[in-house]
Amino acid sequence: MFNRKIKITVSALMAAVLLSGCSGNSSSDSTENNDPVNNNVEAVSYKFEGSAAAESELYVEPIAGLTDSFIRGADVSTYLSQKESGVVYKDFDGNTLDDAGFFKLLAESGVNCIRIRVWNDPKDIDGNTYGGGHNDLETAVRIGKLATEAGLPVMIDFHYSDFWADPSKQKAPKEWAHYTFDNKKQALFDYTKSSLKTLFDEGVNVTMVQVGNEINNGMAGETDLTRINELIAQGSAAVREISSETSREIKIVLHYTNALENGVIEKANALNAANIDYDVFAVSFYTFWHGTAAKLTERLKELKELTGKEVIVAETSYIYTDNDGDGNANSVSTESTGIALDYDISVQGQANEVRDIMQSVKNADGSGVFYWEPAWIPVEVYDPNAANAAEVLERNRTAWETYGSGWASSAAKTYDPSDAGVYFGGSAWDNQAMFDFNGAPLESLRIFKYVFGGTTAKLETVRVDNISHESGIGQPLSLPETVPALMNSGAYSDIPVVWNSEQSAAVNTDEANIYEIDGKAAFDGTDYPVKCALEIKKINYIKNPGFEDLDMSVWAINGNGVAREQDNNKRSGLFSLKFWDDKPVQFTAEQTITGIPAGTYDLGAYLQGGDAGSKSVFELYITVNGSTLTAPSKVSSWQNWDNPVINGVEIPEGAEVVIGVKVDAQAKAWGAWDDFSLTES
Repeated sequence: MFNRKIKITVSALMAAVLLSGCSGNSSSDSTENNDPVNNNVEAVSYKFEGSAAAESELYVEPIAGLTDSFIRGADVSTYLSQKESGVVYKDFDGNTLDDAGFFKLLAESGVNCIRIRVWNDPKDIDGNTYGGGHNDLETAVRIGKLATEAGLPVMIDFHYSDFWADPSKQKAPKEWAHYTFDNKKQALFDYTKSSLKTLFDEGVNVTMVQVGNEINNGMAGETDLTRINELIAQGSAAVREISSETSREIKIVLHYTNALENGVIEKANALNAANIDYDVFAVSFYTFWHGTAAKLTERLKELKELTGKEVIVAETSYIYTDNDGDGNANSVSTESTGIALDYDISVQGQANEVRDIMQSVKNADGSGVFYWEPAWIPVEVYDPNAANAAEVLERNRTAWETYGSGWASSAAKTYDPSDAGVYFGGSAWDNQAMFDFNGAPLESLRIFKYVFGGTTAKLETVRVDNISHESGIGQPLSLPETVPALMNSGAYSDIPVVWNSEQSAAVNTDEANIYEIDGKAAFDGTDYPVKCALEIKKINYIKNPGFEDLDMSVWAINGNGVAREQDNNKRSGLFSLKFWDDKPVQFTAEQTITGIPAGTYDLGAYLQGGDAGSKSVFELYITVNGSTLTAPSKVSSWQNWDNPVINGVEIPEGAEVVIGVKVDAQAKAWGAWDDFSLTES
């Protein structure tokens, strides 16, 4: 993943867990450590199953039935480049950590597996690093040895590229760029086997191997699905061969992203058809890009049943602050276009997201979750308003260029000119780390153990947001009796509210206007101020017009590829009626309305989307006593809303009225309907 929008002797104990897989847990042996910094690495039991509720400022509900074998992993691939740049990490008591202490802290916090990416040759012809952690094989060996010494198994993530491989780019390593396809297959086999042999010879406890990284659209420079599967087969064969030669059990992981897109199902079917040998189907799942945790459970169940393999989340994360710590803009923030931040921006919100992802995977009988780059913090904290801001930023840039601790260095332009060559810089992930900008661990790091017994913290309100409310002209004023409050569990709860009586009495319901009403909501003896933006407007006779209500029974939806969704496709509120499928999208969504007073009415709705071609049909319609009127609509791009309207519809007393939309679109057309209205003209 990266999106800008980054020889020891194995102890007898470790030998006992070599065959346990990444989910194996153990007690670590005492380790010889002559480093004068925090060198008290004693034997520690890293078992948390059956733990009692922990004292913590965080509210964490336990995950029922969770066992120590469930993977609670962390990808710390940038760790060494961070340390070489001068980053200092601390424990919860403020003590400076050496390398052994850092990995011990992870283990004590509940992490039980370390993920490390590997690039073939991440440097230019002069030996300058491309950045991003400078994750060559030597770096993987060094990190892997530290993890192994801490009793933590390792998953190796081969990108089969010299730099970032993800859905947008899967560039072949420089050395392979001009190979024939047959030579590339052999090179991938040889590279996989020889790299693993090196790791094993150095004592690294590799128990899982990713054959490619987020390979939805390619691998090692190949984009044809048949060729991609042939490359996967070579990587898998190499893992099986070294596994047999060394008598080690190694699980083969295949990794995709955008888990909720049906293209992932296509990939799973293709793997089945090609009879690809692997053990684990992995997905990246970031709630701010990919959807809700509940939808993740549904998809993982589907994938598990379809493939017959284990399922895991290989990458997830969440922001704990909106601040930028190093002078390089964050990938995810409240200002990021199209980002759906469904959790609070706080340490509690970060913990809630990780807990919910683990719960979703557990609900799907999945095997575990990895957090992506929890230690990728600023080299030096940058404050744009400080007098020394320019000097700090220059020192950061020097470190990024020299040690590769930023997402990319300028040297990467020779390999990736269109992306890294233009946007090279620091960490865009520092606000998603589980350490603060100064290297102190956040309480959310302990979520990996808190999920067993939960915590003793009380359920509390985090915030109560201001609300909007509509009332029809000429209708009695009725304000909501409750407002939604975000709880520290990450869920919303409706709590009672009392509105200002004087302001409410001053509302004139006979004409259109907007009022602001003060209120006071209460929970567990605490009052929370809240405001209601009240709009007196024409009555909308459509129920659940924006799909905000969970009860969708008023809508009759028939067809494929359409569902009420909470994501960044809505026009207002949180939800919309979203559509997409890998086959032609054909559906109607309609509502029958009764009791409308006789009169002349206008029907409207909003539509946005894309990839529909020129022959797709999008239509708004209304049927009154069997007679139908229609209005065409269209899609052009994301969040570019078309507003089809049918004006002047005569509705007699007691008429049977049906309003709806029709979509008949090509495969992979996408979009959303939102904000329907039927009001008097």
